[in-house]
Amino acid sequence: MKKIYNEFDARYMDPLTDFGFHKIFGPEAKELLIDFLNQIIKEEGIIKDIEYLVSEQFGDFETERKAIFDIFCTTENGDFFIVEMQKAKQAFFRDRSIYYASLPIQKQALQGDWNYCLRAVYFVAVLDFILFSEIEEDKERVIEYVYLTRERTKTPYSNKLKFAFVELPKFRKPEEDLITQFDKWLYSLKNLPKLKSRPASVEGEIFDKLFKLTELKRLTEKDMETYKKSITEYHDVRLCMDCARDEGREEGKTLIIQRCLQKNMPIEDIIFITGSSEEQINRCIKNNTQ
Repeated sequence: MKKIYNEFDARYMDPLTDFGFHKIFGPEAKELLIDFLNQIIKEEGIIKDIEYLVSEQFGDFETERKAIFDIFCTTENGDFFIVEMQKAKQAFFRDRSIYYASLPIQKQALQGDWNYCLRAVYFVAVLDFILFSEIEEDKERVIEYVYLTRERTKTPYSNKLKFAFVELPKFRKPEEDLITQFDKWLYSLKNLPKLKSRPASVEGEIFDKLFKLTELKRLTEKDMETYKKSITEYHDVRLCMDCARDEGREEGKTLIIQRCLQKNMPIEDIIFITGSSEEQINRCIKNNTQ
């Protein structure tokens, strides 16, 4: 298992914790999110402004499962962006990305006559694990784009639904090799809590704000407590997933459920992490109490 450095003694916060991710991409740092998204979808043109939307989404009926996006926003031209951060590989993550992306599409439906003209929906995921490993080329491709295309012609079927997956473990460039703005973003996201000072090659106004915003000494006492809790939750998830790989698939899944229950995680979160049914989880709860 990887050695875990001590984030509590770090100078900068970990952007892959829930607290850190919302700190650098939330409303108080809108320009950071705009710049990051422009690096990812640069072929689509420049995003000049965004509006943050309510991140908790529901289906059309009360009985349907709700979805809570990490970041949900719309651009000045009406396109929608869902931005997610994922700590560890989770069961059915690809299915989850499709389900999440479908919600803003459904919400665009209008009452009465409607011509079905849609605004584009982008699902952008920053992953602290490897999602794509089917072919040899996958080992070096840090960002993977998934579009709707025609199989025979390989041409776009529609540009209204697009996915971008950033796999941070695949980014291995050292500081001296950073060239593009995207390189600097990935280096910062991956290494920020390990840095004692800001690298000279990571320059510019955007990174001025990023490094200033993430300095732990600037946090209030209340925010620091929230951040520490976020770090603990981050490592709990990673530890559970590491144990699952060591133990084998089914045995590992049971171990994850047991570890999550010990941490008093909500059943809905355990279902998402493990891909188990509520019945399986309740069975584990019953076994633990016997």
